Amino acid sequence: MEITITERDTVTVVAIRGSVDSLNAEQLTSAFAVPIKEGRIRLVADFGAVTYTSSAGLRSLLATVKDCRRLGGDLRIASLQPQVERVLSISGFTSIIKIFNDPEGAVESFRAAA
Repeated sequence: MEITITERDTVTVVAIRGSVDSLNAEQLTSAFAVPIKEGRIRLVADFGAVTYTSSAGLRSLLATVKDCRRLGGDLRIASLQPQVERVLSISGFTSIIKIFNDPEGAVESFRAAA
């Protein structure tokens, strides 16, 4: 798994490439924690290049969305591959976390909410 973090105004985009599973989910959780510790609590997880996520990946997303919301921010997900979207849908995550077609739409959604 590779993670790239970029800033877009007041939103942090965390782009993930590869699979998210029990071997590397902690790495993802740690990557999300960096901007949160810096007070950047508007996050977008770009899943455009994620081919698989396990329950460990779901736990990472859940912990991150809870941290963000507790501090007044949010986590949004963009560009889900069909197989990953199915996992999120079956597990109920699509009713917990807002899903967008692309990172730009997710970033813009924060501007619209302000």
